[in-house]
Amino acid sequence: MHNDGKVVPIDKLVAQTMPSPLARLPVILLQVRDKAAQQLDRGLQELFDNADDTLFEMADKARNNVDHNIFFEAMRDLRLKRKNFERGFMQQYFEAFANLGHAGQDELQLLPTVSYEAQPDASADDLEKAVALEAMLGRVMHRDGLALGQLTARLGALLGKRLEDRENPLGPAMLCDYFLRAGRSLGVEIRVKLIILKLFEKYVLSDADHLYGEANQLLIATGVLPELKAVPSRRPGERSSRVSPAIEVAPRGEHSVDDAEQQVFAALQELLLAVRGSVAPTLEASAQAQPISTRDLLRLLSHLQQYVPEPAVEDDFDLRGQLEQLLTRVSVKSGKSRVVEEADEDVINLIAMLFEFILDDATLPDSLKALIARLQIPMLKVAVLDKSFFSRGSHPARRLLNEIGAAALGWAKRDDYQRDSLYLRIEQVVQCLLNEFGDDPAIFSRLLQEFTAFTQDEKRRSELLEQRTRDAEEGRARTDQARRRVAEALSQRLLGKVLPQVMVQFLQHAWSQVLLVACLKHGEHSPAWQAALQAMDELIWSVSLSEDTQAGRHLLEQLPALLKSLRDGLNEAAVDPFMSREFFIQLQALHIQAFQGGAAAPSSRSGEALVEVREDMVFSPAPPAETLNLADDDPDLRKARQLHIGSWVEFQEDEENTLRCKLTAIIEPTGRYIFVNRTGLKVLEKTCLQLALEFKRGGVRTLDDALLFDRALASVIGNLRQLNSVK
Repeated sequence: MHNDGKVVPIDKLVAQTMPSPLARLPVILLQVRDKAAQQLDRGLQELFDNADDTLFEMADKARNNVDHNIFFEAMRDLRLKRKNFERGFMQQYFEAFANLGHAGQDELQLLPTVSYEAQPDASADDLEKAVALEAMLGRVMHRDGLALGQLTARLGALLGKRLEDRENPLGPAMLCDYFLRAGRSLGVEIRVKLIILKLFEKYVLSDADHLYGEANQLLIATGVLPELKAVPSRRPGERSSRVSPAIEVAPRGEHSVDDAEQQVFAALQELLLAVRGSVAPTLEASAQAQPISTRDLLRLLSHLQQYVPEPAVEDDFDLRGQLEQLLTRVSVKSGKSRVVEEADEDVINLIAMLFEFILDDATLPDSLKALIARLQIPMLKVAVLDKSFFSRGSHPARRLLNEIGAAALGWAKRDDYQRDSLYLRIEQVVQCLLNEFGDDPAIFSRLLQEFTAFTQDEKRRSELLEQRTRDAEEGRARTDQARRRVAEALSQRLLGKVLPQVMVQFLQHAWSQVLLVACLKHGEHSPAWQAALQAMDELIWSVSLSEDTQAGRHLLEQLPALLKSLRDGLNEAAVDPFMSREFFIQLQALHIQAFQGGAAAPSSRSGEALVEVREDMVFSPAPPAETLNLADDDPDLRKARQLHIGSWVEFQEDEENTLRCKLTAIIEPTGRYIFVNRTGLKVLEKTCLQLALEFKRGGVRTLDDALLFDRALASVIGNLRQLNSVK
């Protein structure tokens, strides 16, 4: 087996891959990092040790020589790049932990948002890879999501800030990101990449429960959130053979809640004790209490579902208030105080609090909040039916709400917003749930699939326009920079010189195009650029000869090569042939004059106007200099610099109007920030300093692109903990 497959001691591994200076992390977090690094390194060793056998088997089964060679070439490529691959993975891993230490509590997170969605320019392969990655992540989250969530909570508590699972350096999304980044140099086709991804899942991700279990135990031993109940793990050495289905739906009328999910809901119930008793009928205290069954509660909710107000109605829909009124009417009719069971009341309170956060969230546009508010009863019913709604990120109803929130991020209100395609699609989803959802949650899976197909189609179109916008802006920047370089080259050679006017005009209007083409196509350090400069230097020299017969003889020797260089350059730049022909006629006259008597002084030239070049050439004005500077450690300047490609922001244009846009490119070397709208069209351009000043005056804010439901749940849990601590 390959010699690079040997196990590297962890201290050596850290020394090789850890960025310097070391992040200021708590000692226990360094222990968690290094312990997990050992397991990850072992998993990578197993992966590469078995990759040869897997690819050899695939080559042996190949139906033709082309496939046979593809797999053998992949084996060779993997062997050669294995060491760099492993080192690259671990370097990404350690950098992610270092970022946890550098990011301050009130600063923007430096960790990237990981996305595995296909790009439009290579749709077939990218889509296939994206689907495979999403399936892998789904299986890990379904199997080990609770343990990961506990680890994320403990890391956040240790660092004194809230973390999301996607920011956890040990999360499956981040691990996949390290792997993909490390494998960028592999020159293999999509079939081989998918095989390697499957091996990564088999030998690394399949042991995620051990990874999270050991990390949680280390943190529990030091007193970090010991009250969270431990998650049972598989026996050491046991590989997972479980594959989570794409959609899990509880049978109608039954509760499908496994032990782990029940533990999560039980923990939520402990927090909800502080608000229990808020959903009850308004009756005399002497009335006998009689719990209402879950089935009857669902009937009452289905009744309320038919009377959810339209989005245009100004009054907020008070879920708990509506239920109280309905319970009061039922109680008066029966003569008994009909109350909901504790578990059902906890669900009602939790859903109500989640929607209070959602409807107060500044990230959601107001017009879409009115639509989303109508989802309270359908979401409440599915949560009553299936408590895994709160613990399982892949739950179809939860995913549907998150997809709607993600789509709404870039939506901007307009006068005819009710005709907007996204608004109409969300309205269709809401109305379908209100009209059709009884007690079968399968409807959420169908609507999720339809809505995701719609948003993916919109995203493909917008990404295509975004790419065109980026290409155009980058092309403009390259052209401007090349024009300025050409102007510098001409100014260096002409400034202060007295030359025939025809020569100055030729260099300004014709040869400048030759230089521009050479700079854009080949770069300013290329032979083509140097050749164009040399031809220009020789041309200037040829019309500046004094009475020197030796120089004249030298010109006679050089002239054929010079004329050829000039013609080749003009043809390459597609300069107007008529202009070129006229210039060569005039150039011939100048050279004949030089051969016949030289040019003793500019004033002695007959029939040719001479000019002195006194000003610099300007073909593309330099960007205006910033008149105001901010210190490098200015917090608002740091905010501007920390914006990453894909960040959504909202500019306050005036008192009533805002502009939502996404950062799609940062154009170097000018540092221009290019923003596009939801459709991918350019709407704004700012420099880094201009952005910092906008932050300083409160004219721009970043939009939180984390999952809507997850943000809401984290906020509600935080509020409940604070409420319990006060009591």
